[in-house]
Amino acid sequence: MSFRPNYNLDMASTTQEYRSPFLVDPQDRERVFDAFRRWGYLRAQLDPLGQYLAPVAVPELDLEGDYAAEARRYYCGTIGAEFMHIPDAARRDWIQQRLESDAPRIDQKHTLELLTKADLFEQVIQSRYLGTKRFSLEGVTALIPFLDEILNDAAERGTQQVVIAMSHRGRLNVMVNTIGKSAADMFAKFEDVDPRSILGSGDVKYHQGATGTFTSRSGKSINLHLVSNPSHLEAVDPVATGRVRAKQERFGGVDTILPVMIHGDAAFAGQGIWAETLNLASVDGFSVGGGVHVIVNNLIGFTTEPSETNSSRFSSDIAKRLPIPIFHVNAEDPDAVLRIARLATDYRYTFHTDVIVDLIGYRRHGHSEVDDPTITQPIRYARIKDHPTLHEIYARQIGVDNTQREQAISAEISEAQKQAKKIQKRPRLAQLPGYWDAYTGGSYKPEYEVETGISRDEVAQISDKLATYPTDFHIHPKIKKLLEQRAEMGHGKRAFDYGMAEAVAFGSLLLQNTPVRLSGQDCKRGTFNQRHSVLIDIENEQEYIPLNHLAAEQAKYQVYNSILSEAGVLGFEYGYSRDYPEALVLWEAQFGDFANGGQIIIDQFISSGEDKWGLLSGLVLLLPHGYEGQGPEHSSARMERYLQLAARDNMQVCQPSTAAQYFHLLRRQALRHWRKPLVVFTPKSMLRHPDANSSIEEFSRPHFANVLPDNEVQDAKRLLICTGKIGHELRVERKKRKDESTAVIFLEQLYPWPESELNAELQRHGNAQEIVWVQEEPANMGALWYVLPRLKRIAAGRPVLSVKRSAAASPATGSAKAHEMEQKTLIDLALGGTK
Repeated sequence: MSFRPNYNLDMASTTQEYRSPFLVDPQDRERVFDAFRRWGYLRAQLDPLGQYLAPVAVPELDLEGDYAAEARRYYCGTIGAEFMHIPDAARRDWIQQRLESDAPRIDQKHTLELLTKADLFEQVIQSRYLGTKRFSLEGVTALIPFLDEILNDAAERGTQQVVIAMSHRGRLNVMVNTIGKSAADMFAKFEDVDPRSILGSGDVKYHQGATGTFTSRSGKSINLHLVSNPSHLEAVDPVATGRVRAKQERFGGVDTILPVMIHGDAAFAGQGIWAETLNLASVDGFSVGGGVHVIVNNLIGFTTEPSETNSSRFSSDIAKRLPIPIFHVNAEDPDAVLRIARLATDYRYTFHTDVIVDLIGYRRHGHSEVDDPTITQPIRYARIKDHPTLHEIYARQIGVDNTQREQAISAEISEAQKQAKKIQKRPRLAQLPGYWDAYTGGSYKPEYEVETGISRDEVAQISDKLATYPTDFHIHPKIKKLLEQRAEMGHGKRAFDYGMAEAVAFGSLLLQNTPVRLSGQDCKRGTFNQRHSVLIDIENEQEYIPLNHLAAEQAKYQVYNSILSEAGVLGFEYGYSRDYPEALVLWEAQFGDFANGGQIIIDQFISSGEDKWGLLSGLVLLLPHGYEGQGPEHSSARMERYLQLAARDNMQVCQPSTAAQYFHLLRRQALRHWRKPLVVFTPKSMLRHPDANSSIEEFSRPHFANVLPDNEVQDAKRLLICTGKIGHELRVERKKRKDESTAVIFLEQLYPWPESELNAELQRHGNAQEIVWVQEEPANMGALWYVLPRLKRIAAGRPVLSVKRSAAASPATGSAKAHEMEQKTLIDLALGGTK
């Protein structure tokens, strides 16, 4: 007995007795055509091998007569169109007018040339590098003329750049035959020349990005950018989308940059990050005016059958959540493929929405050319074995003897392979745009430091603007009180909390022409009611953003409440930061551990992008962190995970313990030209706590302090070193106990490790007999494993101990009372157990 519902009914599986109550009069042309517009795609001839996607029994289409024959020719051939779910009648009419007309003329010789180059490129690699992974495009080489048609159209429209995102399948072919990289450079990757240049870094050839130039058939040029990607399928989608958004803002509109996303069929249906990205399509702050999405559909996922990769007939069905068209096309009908390429591109530029093209073919070899697919798909690969290549099929179809051209292209590719053996230096396939010229990566150098302080007058001027709103704006009484308090902060009458310190940091940067972009769940207000950077009129819900009304000449502040997504939105913001390096770009998790949902982006892009691809980012992650009895999922931001990822000065990991420190940290990140991701563990209960607040004078300090000394104790016998909230709790309890022999030192920057600053503080307390690392997290979490060996290295022989919670599988207890007991015990132990 099968528990799997059958959504893929073919004609033979439906009982003949069933008669639809909606049968159409064959003489009613409009109703006949309407039936085929709705259901014709279910009978389209889409699988080149005829194994899958058999015609579905749709009684409404069992019609005879001239109208049915005409409609069947449009909708049941090698193109299957799904568009009747779109509620806008004008868009439906636009599509049907183009489908119900003669196909535009195609330059068939040009198409044959592209197909021949694509097929033979793969064949030469197969013969010269047998058994080497390349993820061949064979079976769907129609992708190359498909892309050519899109790029030609985009260039003719004056588009400046096309950003392409794709996984590994066919990537090398696209690099050579679309992006324009030389075959010799690609073969050099197979030869693995100059391995010493990338010891411990770099990436495999089919993950690397590339840039190039495409020239249209009329001579117009357009820049191309193939985005670097990891093996995690579809993870590149939000990254590329964020990059497109940044480029569009930079160059002036949605038509300046066209996104083209190339997906795999199993990944399109199965990867949640793509569903998240798809949902960004028309969300304020994330829309890019649509893109062309093509599914390179092999009707297989590694060794997995179509019925195992998704629950519906087509892998593209997930896209039906949006009112966008989906075009299925048989990849062995190149003329139909190019027709749909034109139609899809035209639709995107006309209506500025996404459009999906399902390019259905097959996969000639195993998943990675190393596999033997006859083991798992014997029937399909028996058909593939003797199936001719697409360029051979097309040459016969259009009546061209292509033999001489085949020989010439094969010779050119073979010569490129010979030249690759002579290449000594590893080829670089991509070139960074000019707006990265002012920024640098690599190892940290002291000369990268900048002054971050601003004058008291500047603080006051910014604060006054932040507390101001239009006279006809109906402010909420609670927010009115908050703004009054913030105005007092700006004039030194009240200590600054984190929310105001952040606002002044943002404001000061905007006045220095540094744009600021912040997104995250509920970040306009702030999860903990701390930000309120967007004011809401209580009578009409109009928004007013004080940060955008500081001065006539200032940079723009953008803040967006994101969809309920981590991976998709974090990937988007990383991508945005890649193409707006002069901006301060921040993503805020609702709670720090919610960043778990974006772990792929953190692992594969943020922490390793520079090492793998030489790509820099200044993205800031704001992760609320602190043990306050809120349970396992709202306590720890998983500091240990970021420290484990830290190496080669790849990023910064900080926990500012005061409002002023947070202010200086944000400004340092924006003003330094050393571009590295910044992970910030931000407070929750300490956001407004008096012990973490700062005086106005502290904003004039020149720098962020990597280590905050304890100036209340001069001759300490015991040194407690910690980060964040626990340090304030230790100082409060120390004061209660009138303990004048214990110093509490805040380690504000954990990575890069501030050895010189911390060593100076340890030497200042040279009489201290004991050094203790104190953390709230369990022993198997937090910074303990990272800090202890580094402390021992600079302790000058003094014992280095630790106080922490016992090792646990869960970050924190679910009981508020249990938490309170644990916290009291931890603090007591840290202070020597004297109470």
